[in-house]
Amino acid sequence: MPAPGWVDSAEGAATPAGHEGPYGHAAARYDLPGGGVPPEGNPEGFPREPDDHGTPYGGGPQEPAQPAAAPRADGGRTCVACRSGHVDPDGYCEHCGHAQPRERDHLEEELGSVAAVSDRGLRHHRNEDSFAVSATALPDGSAATVAIVCDGVSSASRPDEASAAAAGAANEALLEALPRGAHAQEAMHEAILAAGAAVSALAPPSPGAQNAPACTLVGAVVGGGLLTIGWVGDSRAYWVPDDRAALPRRLTEDDSWAAQMVAAGLMGEAEAYADARAHAITGWLGADAYDLEPHTASFRPDHPGVVVVCTDGLWNYAESARELARILPPDAAERPLHSAQVLVGHALDGGGHDNITVAIVPFGAPAESGPATEAEPGAEPHPEV
Repeated sequence: MPAPGWVDSAEGAATPAGHEGPYGHAAARYDLPGGGVPPEGNPEGFPREPDDHGTPYGGGPQEPAQPAAAPRADGGRTCVACRSGHVDPDGYCEHCGHAQPRERDHLEEELGSVAAVSDRGLRHHRNEDSFAVSATALPDGSAATVAIVCDGVSSASRPDEASAAAAGAANEALLEALPRGAHAQEAMHEAILAAGAAVSALAPPSPGAQNAPACTLVGAVVGGGLLTIGWVGDSRAYWVPDDRAALPRRLTEDDSWAAQMVAAGLMGEAEAYADARAHAITGWLGADAYDLEPHTASFRPDHPGVVVVCTDGLWNYAESARELARILPPDAAERPLHSAQVLVGHALDGGGHDNITVAIVPFGAPAESGPATEAEPGAEPHPEV
């Protein structure tokens, strides 16, 4: 049964598709928190050991944000560190060897009531996350807001390209489907399939190529009094009511080794997520993924709040919905960009071991609640608080 005050329905939310048994002994990928490279000789299709340290940027923790390399008269770029050396095509100063800030190291966008922030973090050498936020109109003229967040799988090739392709394709698909009246849950399902096709198209044409580009995806659509989410992988969506006395909830269930252990009753949640194998994901977008079965769900909250859509770079530092609600500013619905900045800052203060991307999508108070209906199996928001 749905939680009080919710009308919800879901597809594919109970069990990660395409895997046999709780161990997910089909393929599993690691999204390495530090952006490291899997050990040599580790065959494709087996969990990879996570690297919590990764490759430091410039030899240590991230320095304060620096301006992009200055253009030179000869059309090249001047190093932001020594201010004299020429930057080579790989992004390093030929004089001092300093790696130059990339455009994607820190991104922010605010569009009306939706906002997102993405940061490279303190350990990764590049930002492999991506996001898209947008707004459109439904056929009745009411507004709909979209947020898509993707996390490139570090053990795969070109993860930054994969996340960007997925976010863009899903966003475009939703902006095409919603104005023509497609149900938001159906539109989200098709958008994730489009994102999967976009990532698969990045793979080498040779059959059997390993380490094809891959990423996770989580998205939210708010419109018509309905909150719709969709996901593949371990990026998450949380519901945080404006009234902090009300119960916050996690709305997604990870496609991961840890989640499968918990679902099978073989481990408790704390034990599973403390295991070195916890972040082996069992669902992703990419050419080497199994048959893609997106998870989608729709909810109708009876009170206002915000949806927090994020990568594990955030939830590793605030895993439960209750922890996240404590960190989220109370005026998140009025200041979504500021709130996203606060959440990213919390992850950086905690160590910033991974890329961090957060989108905040406010959900206004419904004009009038419709009749409650029983949810399909697996539709109830995650009970963790």
